Amino acid sequence: MSAIRCVIAVMESRRKEIVMAKGVSSKTHSQKELDNYANQHNPNNKAYKARVANDMATKKQSKRALAHEAKKHLKRQAEFDEKHGLSYPLDWMCYSNPYDFD
Repeated sequence: MSAIRCVIAVMESRRKEIVMAKGVSSKTHSQKELDNYANQHNPNNKAYKARVANDMATKKQSKRALAHEAKKHLKRQAEFDEKHGLSYPLDWMCYSNPYDFD
């Protein structure tokens, strides 16, 4: 049982070393840059929350997700057309000037 605890303790200490290895060096960055980095990686800071919100807002969708959304849109459009008895697209009516046909 104690051998398992030792292995777990070693794994946790290595994980902390790996996490601590990610960061910025005070030899290559100014104090202001170090402070900004710390603020952006502290969950209790508004800069961190803003960074996370920005990442979520600008996150790119995969091609598979985009294809799925396109299929859903086409299916909804086909259901609408079938429900209302439409067999042709109405785009030309929506985007043209009605006075062009006078």
